[in-house]
Amino acid sequence: MGTLRGRDFVSAADLTADEARGLFRLAAELKAEYVAERRHANPPLERRTLAMLFQKPSLRTRVTFEAGMTQLGGHAIYLTESIVLGGRETVADVARNLERFVDAIVARTGPHAVVVELAQQAAVPVINGLTLREHPCQALADMFTMRERFGRLEGLTLAFVGDGNNVYHSLSLLGAMLGMEVRLAHPAGYAPNTAIVDSREQFLRHET
Repeated sequence: MGTLRGRDFVSAADLTADEARGLFRLAAELKAEYVAERRHANPPLERRTLAMLFQKPSLRTRVTFEAGMTQLGGHAIYLTESIVLGGRETVADVARNLERFVDAIVARTGPHAVVVELAQQAAVPVINGLTLREHPCQALADMFTMRERFGRLEGLTLAFVGDGNNVYHSLSLLGAMLGMEVRLAHPAGYAPNTAIVDSREQFLRHET
């Protein structure tokens, strides 16, 4: 798990299978401790600050990040939709200002390129809280829940009914990496991004 320190999480493909499994093990340990004690004996994010740069309205993503930071000993600062990346200040300006004040940034925006540029410009880790291309944190949470329910991920089949959207993209990448089969049933004209499909196929070839 030490290899994750200081790294960005822009795409589900940024993780290896071993790193994803390590995250699930750590999450299970932290969850069990918090459920039993309603606190952590040694909060791993004590004195850490997270900037939450949200350009899209949110309920679940905002609350879970804020609650998670609090439970793990840290603090989250919510920056509203009024801060337009590339508007009043460039993405690079926002990145270089925030890196002076916080330990990490989670960005929830539209164009995926915005989060990519933010990660390139900021000296602190950047986490993708949602873009039009991917939603990797939700995919991790979904996979963690399936792992809790079934005791494993390898060999499972996940059916996704809807358009080939950001959630599907991240689920398909992570699923292929972890030995799952992720199937999509979508209406005509709502197929997934071909670049994501190609990346997923690379994971599948690597695993076999």
